[in-house]
Amino acid sequence: MSFKTLATSPLSGITILVLLGALLLRFYVKFDTAQTLFSAKELALFNGTDEGLPILLGILGSVFDVTKGKSHYGSGGGYNHFAGRDASRAFVSGNFTGDGLTDSLRGLSSTEVKSIVEWRDFYHKSYKYVGKLVGRYYDSQGNPTKYLKGVEAKAARGAQLLEKQKIEEAKLPSCNSRWSQDEGGEVWCDVGYPRLIQRPLEIALTGKMSKRCACFEDSQLDQPGLELYEGCDYHAIRCKV
Repeated sequence: MSFKTLATSPLSGITILVLLGALLLRFYVKFDTAQTLFSAKELALFNGTDEGLPILLGILGSVFDVTKGKSHYGSGGGYNHFAGRDASRAFVSGNFTGDGLTDSLRGLSSTEVKSIVEWRDFYHKSYKYVGKLVGRYYDSQGNPTKYLKGVEAKAARGAQLLEKQKIEEAKLPSCNSRWSQDEGGEVWCDVGYPRLIQRPLEIALTGKMSKRCACFEDSQLDQPGLELYEGCDYHAIRCKV
């Protein structure tokens, strides 16, 4: 078919317009990845389904180009659920469906929030930073919101509490432990006697109370809060768990 015939055919003319529109859209989208700010709708275009577009991922409102990890973030990849959106919560929740793919961190502990901030740091080191997602973490001018500042403060608090817990627990040596399918679990002390004790900072760190096994000398066994393992003798240095 000649160009003249193609140009005068109504059907062909529509085809040309569609093709030109597609090319212009592709040019616009590629050009737009250089922008500093993205809307959620714009970010969704870069979800790995279009082979001609880069793959972008958001975390705490920061947007990264993860195209070099296409085998993971591209269509069919194990981490594709992160592409084209900010699913910050899923980095610690493990919920990769429905409401789990959200940027809301409501109800997460300080250590969980700290982990998400560390994930953001990982992407800064490993992938190209391309901009910000307007919404929960950045306003329309690209400025950090109160929510982002609160998240970073909570993460810093989590880091402080972890360090404090580390220092406190270093004062009381932890028990040795091992486990096998045939024999079950066992704890023991090279010096002293194994006891369960509360980890008081754990509530602030994780929102849950937990215990750990520590070794105490005979003169310390009358301290309040020490729990003897069930079925274990008072002066046993090894206990089945």
